[in-house]
Amino acid sequence: MKHTNNVLVSRRTFLQTVATSVGLYSGCWSTQGSAQLLHASYDATRELYRRINRAFAQYWEQQCGETVRVRMSHGGSGAQTRAVIDGLPAHVVSLALWLDIDALVQKGLVNQDWENRFPNRCLPYISTVVFVVRQGNPWNIQDWPDLIRGDIRIVTANPKTSGAARLNVLAAWLSVVARGGSPADARQFLQEMLRRVPVLDSGSRGAALTFARKGIGDVLLTWENEAYLQQRELRGRVEIIHPPLSIQAEPHVAVVDANLQQAVHHTLAWEYIRFLYSSTAQNIIAEHYLRPVNWQNDPRFQPLQLLRPLDPQYQLGSWPEIQRRFFAEGGLIDQIYQHMQ
Repeated sequence: MKHTNNVLVSRRTFLQTVATSVGLYSGCWSTQGSAQLLHASYDATRELYRRINRAFAQYWEQQCGETVRVRMSHGGSGAQTRAVIDGLPAHVVSLALWLDIDALVQKGLVNQDWENRFPNRCLPYISTVVFVVRQGNPWNIQDWPDLIRGDIRIVTANPKTSGAARLNVLAAWLSVVARGGSPADARQFLQEMLRRVPVLDSGSRGAALTFARKGIGDVLLTWENEAYLQQRELRGRVEIIHPPLSIQAEPHVAVVDANLQQAVHHTLAWEYIRFLYSSTAQNIIAEHYLRPVNWQNDPRFQPLQLLRPLDPQYQLGSWPEIQRRFFAEGGLIDQIYQHMQ
């Protein structure tokens, strides 16, 4: 059998790997030959889940003798959240912010105990925000304060529609207050940073295309995995800069309970998320430059100081409070853009 990372392993070894690490497999449910899951995810996971879905289908067929197909819906995290609320029948979601899944909870689509259902607070991986610059780093950008020097143009997605872009905003804010700056200092920095954004795409993948293909901007704020994808595709044209400190991006996963009306979908959705914690999936995750559960012991990842907005020292409150303060109608982002008009 050929594994998805081109390593030959025996069928027995493959099944033991995915089964023992997270207690996979609770029993087959007849799919009458085949079944489908719909997974709604944010922009920057297209390549990742293409591989994971193939590996899960292979695992399920070997374990149960039946075929399963995982269909994907991709878009900005906020847009994906609204799509599920508006009726997209997703069985599983992986979204860029805790807030996005909480929005599904508030609509009765996801159970309130979702965060306790799977290991690591339903985080099979994390990421962080890094900088992508043109080859040679002509502006010598190394850290957050460098973003507001000279006439640097910054590319980021719209924080009103993109969960990843909201993390860019929060990363910029934390980069100031974590070094002793005041909230007023952080607001001033954020205002100056956003003033330098020439175009706001709806999602992180669109922002990446604006930077890479349209040649707009001097620096792209994006997730680490998206940065490495660009570096691979634009060989010799861009570089990745890891600032000394950045935000810990936490893209949670959850089953959409309201859409699991058939027993087969309930079984497959739960087994699918459990599979994300298996050694097989964790290796795929690392190969796509997302930081797996035990990333600190993985030499492929650069050590960083990762900041969490919920830490009490930053006095931002809970995620709902952060949403109201920064991103809701009339919040800080709206105030900044109104000031710039």
